[in-house]
Amino acid sequence: MEEHRTKRDIQKMCNVLKVSRSGYYDWRKRTVSQQAQANQLLLSEIRQAYDLNRGLYGSPRITEELHSLGISCNRKRVAKLMRNHGIRAKTKRKFKITTNSTHRHAVAANIVNQHFVAERPNQLWTSDITYLWTREGWMYLSVILDVCSRQIVGYSMNNRLTTDLVTDAFKRAVGWRKVEPGMIFHSDRGSQYASTEMQRLLASYGIRPSMSSTGNCYDNAITETFFHTLKTELIYFNRYETRKEASNSIFEYIEVFYNRRRRHSAIGYQSPVQFELNNFMS
Repeated sequence: MEEHRTKRDIQKMCNVLKVSRSGYYDWRKRTVSQQAQANQLLLSEIRQAYDLNRGLYGSPRITEELHSLGISCNRKRVAKLMRNHGIRAKTKRKFKITTNSTHRHAVAANIVNQHFVAERPNQLWTSDITYLWTREGWMYLSVILDVCSRQIVGYSMNNRLTTDLVTDAFKRAVGWRKVEPGMIFHSDRGSQYASTEMQRLLASYGIRPSMSSTGNCYDNAITETFFHTLKTELIYFNRYETRKEASNSIFEYIEVFYNRRRRHSAIGYQSPVQFELNNFMS
């Protein structure tokens, strides 16, 4: 609007305001300079938040990060500054999921039926397996996710796709989480989860098993979403020489970044650990 005003319009406005034209132009320059300075300061905060979070945050999470520091800004302004300065979330979009459910073990009914909601921690856990390549060969990863807080409460890594992979992850989870009879454990119907060993382990804690339908990826979408995040934010950016190197990298991502720092949109842009501390610790 200001750029399209004629000199006559500006003179009229100056007459009404009882200011000189030169004074008006000085005010215009001063206002632009103050705004530019404010944008520069905000841009500096954006860059710090971006770097602190490994370049993985887009404008929504950057905005929440700044708000947590007491910095007043809106998402549109942050998005514009990031866009204008080429600051964007570092992700790679390829991702593939596979599950082999061909076995003779009995499978549990699908109790969850895509309703991934829990009012408190340790009411509903989900689990799945993925794999990654290292120069030493394949490595498999099993995780257990608490639906309430999205926290990874147990995980296990191995160079073999065996039942031990999932039982070790489960033992790790129950070793530090308080579980009560009636909790639901949801997984796909792969042989590792349907195995006698795993089902006996669940039964010993009074936990109710639930398994996805055949060929329906949405039945365990919440855990697969975590794998998508892990792979597009970490694994696809690394070439691991050894399984130990990959294991250390994943351990650091889960324990240091994902559980304790990464802001999750489903829980009000808090980290899983912070969400539990804020809502369930007294």
